[in-house]
Amino acid sequence: MIVENVLSENYAEMLKVWENSVRATHDFITDEDIEFFKPIIIEHAFPAVTLRCVKNEFGAIIGFLGVHEQKIEMLFILNEARGQGVGKLLLSYAVNKLAATSVDVNEQNPQAVGFYQHVGFKVVSRSPLDDMGKPFPILHMKL
Repeated sequence: MIVENVLSENYAEMLKVWENSVRATHDFITDEDIEFFKPIIIEHAFPAVTLRCVKNEFGAIIGFLGVHEQKIEMLFILNEARGQGVGKLLLSYAVNKLAATSVDVNEQNPQAVGFYQHVGFKVVSRSPLDDMGKPFPILHMKL
């Protein structure tokens, strides 16, 4: 597996990975929430970050990462590809190549919280609402 650059032509495929991952790991998010976030992600979030991806042997994106100003803004793995080292590879790339030292994680996603804690991130603060003002508590973590 190698980490590759992302082109804007990849956004639609990445949005499918995002939705697949969110449905598998964020059981607190509704279908309405997903539909609300989709245009924001593809139109605003993707263009605002440095994006990298990992593809499978067939050239399909199975995971991606977005970093902005040393903060991991997004890291999503296709559910079928979880547990195969894709997340670890992308996280290592974020820390070692993009100098990422912080991440915000949904408190209600204990697998993600544990993933980041396992590699040394610590919770430094908590917000009761997400950036959109929705009632999804966020843990602010730093290396």
